Amino acid sequence: MRPIAMLLVFSTFTAMAWAQAPAAQPGDGTHSLQVGGRTRSYLLHLPPAAINRQPLPLVIVLHGGGGSGRSAARMTNMSAKADRERFAAIYPNGTGVLGQTLLTWNAGNCCGYAQNQSVDDVGFLRALIDRVVGEGLIDRRRVFVTGISNGGMMSYRAACELADKIAAIGPVAGAQNIECRPSDQVALIVFHGTDDQHVLYEGGPTRRGIAGPRVDRSVSYAVTFWARHNECDATPERTERGNVVHETYRRCRNGTGVVLYAIKGGGHAWPGGTPGLSLGGRAGDEPTQELSATDLMWDFFAAHPKRR
Repeated sequence: MRPIAMLLVFSTFTAMAWAQAPAAQPGDGTHSLQVGGRTRSYLLHLPPAAINRQPLPLVIVLHGGGGSGRSAARMTNMSAKADRERFAAIYPNGTGVLGQTLLTWNAGNCCGYAQNQSVDDVGFLRALIDRVVGEGLIDRRRVFVTGISNGGMMSYRAACELADKIAAIGPVAGAQNIECRPSDQVALIVFHGTDDQHVLYEGGPTRRGIAGPRVDRSVSYAVTFWARHNECDATPERTERGNVVHETYRRCRNGTGVVLYAIKGGGHAWPGGTPGLSLGGRAGDEPTQELSATDLMWDFFAAHPKRR
């Protein structure tokens, strides 16, 4: 087939995919799909750039334990960033015994209903990515996952088990508590407060939270694992500014990278975001405003697509 004819066929296919997609309009929309006998839901936010009908980068934002997709959108302000930088944001909902409240993810040794019922959240994320990529909505080389707390743990699990689909992850206040055998390199950017009492920076039994007894691995365990897996330089470049310690591992394989932002004295919160809510409706830890996890994370994601 001649190049011009191939281009016409590709353009026609892309236009048909967008025409068939149920959510190809800018703004917010709630959608669902069937996975493992369950109806799973997610909030999709498309920027005004979606009207150009070009496949967009995607950031999947996973809420913390007891939260929801909407609470993750509020906490991170990722939709406003998506509008400015022209990417799509998806806020999936976990599962819970009370329907759409107190939702959790099955991240391995945490948390709640999802863990106790062995919910296939990896299968949900796989099906979600396949759907939006298959619709022509999303660039398959630019799929990124982030999350806070239980959602941060789930982002680690996604990198371990969906490395063929995910270019980079950005866990916030999470821990990598599962045995990890990724099939590909995945870039990593981590944000964690050194005084986090829910998921301890140095690892160990949690001191607060609703997830029951649990022992978390340290932040350094996860960072070291991915620096080795991505074949980065053994020693990171380290800088300090105010209460923020920044470590960057260079020369990683396949254009990946590993970066850590440690917030000295920081708690269990999304840096630069808004506080989460506890079970009693009280505000959670106050996030530092010395940096924006959302801004820094997107800059890192944009620089680290899949190279193959």
